[in-house]
Amino acid sequence: MHHEQHLKSSDTIRDIVIGMSDGLTVPFALAAGLSGAVNSSGIVITAGIAEIVAGSIAMGLGGFLAGRTEADHYHSELKREYDEVERVPEQEKAEVKEVFADFGLSPALQDQIADEMAKDKDKWVDFMMRYELGLEKPEANRASQSAITIGISYIVGGIIPLSPYFFVSESQIALYYSCAITMVCLFVFGYFKSKVTGQPVFAGALKVLIIGAIAAAAAFIMAKLINGK
Repeated sequence: MHHEQHLKSSDTIRDIVIGMSDGLTVPFALAAGLSGAVNSSGIVITAGIAEIVAGSIAMGLGGFLAGRTEADHYHSELKREYDEVERVPEQEKAEVKEVFADFGLSPALQDQIADEMAKDKDKWVDFMMRYELGLEKPEANRASQSAITIGISYIVGGIIPLSPYFFVSESQIALYYSCAITMVCLFVFGYFKSKVTGQPVFAGALKVLIIGAIAAAAAFIMAKLINGK
């Protein structure tokens, strides 16, 4: 039970990271690019909200499809394993023995374990799924949960760089506030992301910050070049 809770937690964190990463970066780059082309915050807000809606749907759909693919793959392999323990039980026993041979167990003990395991097909197949194929049973409604988590995380991330434009009418001035707020949020997000994933926190935070800054700067400069300003 503890393992399943841990797995669920790590999957949810992964979805939040996916949604927030793009949510902070893409609308920020879009807002920066538009700020280099137009001087109206209203236009930036309209385009930014449209992008956040489209982006959250696209990201959520991507998460849903990934979750469905994972579940379909698991059930396909599960069906195949049940078929194999029926058709070629000795071959499947040999695969069980190979797993325990890697643990250093004696051949006699390998034979005993394989024979005992073969008495319960459900446990036998579950063992093969976990230790031969490295597959864990997906949670129920995992695809829907993933879609919702990623979509909401994208929206939350996207609103942050867009928020100054609601209060400042000139887009280029609003961009300065957006940069300050978003840079801080990118650094904090990168810090916690690195902490959760076990990476060096300062280096991870700096990496996320730099990626976001480069994306926004590239969009701003390109818009300036295209408009000849």
